[in-house]
Amino acid sequence: MSQINQWIHELKQLDLDHLQRTLQSYSAFGPLPGIALTMIESFLPILPLLVFVAANANIYGLWLGSLYSWIGVSAGSLIVFILARKLGRRFRPWLQRRYPKMEKFFDWVEHRGFTPIFLFACFPFSPSALINIVSGIGNVPFRSFLLAVLLGKAVMIFGVSVLSFDIADLAEEPWRIVVAVVMIVVMWFGGKKLESRYKLK
Repeated sequence: MSQINQWIHELKQLDLDHLQRTLQSYSAFGPLPGIALTMIESFLPILPLLVFVAANANIYGLWLGSLYSWIGVSAGSLIVFILARKLGRRFRPWLQRRYPKMEKFFDWVEHRGFTPIFLFACFPFSPSALINIVSGIGNVPFRSFLLAVLLGKAVMIFGVSVLSFDIADLAEEPWRIVVAVVMIVVMWFGGKKLESRYKLK
């Protein structure tokens, strides 16, 4: 256990340059280190996800780095959701008794469905791990959760990757900021339309 705590501490202290050198030292494993790092963050949200995403973009390239980060983050979120659904539902009555105000939070996530999950997934500093657990314990349909996470994480990952890829050139390429904003808007509207189709079915 002490060894695991030491690894977590070291991961939290990593800066971008150090992390890039570390990942490059494991280049023989292909994209697996980059995917694994972002997946682990879903279970340990104290880890610096932004640093992991930026490192992937700068090591594997903008497109592949974004893809690997998206795979890792999305897979981690889905695993947390499934574990919460399988193992955590029995704790909901206890949470309701212990923390009565939590019921309002459950109701908000369940009734709004796609929108809060998507928005929390879009922003890297949001409590997305909590949303994953609440969605799993609650009655959020798996399709709505899957759609919101895949689209929301795509926005977040690509937005961070675009802004952090060759960051020294960002001031000379303002289009990258515009692309990140446009992606948020397009994904949100697209996700809402897809969700409405699922509900009609």
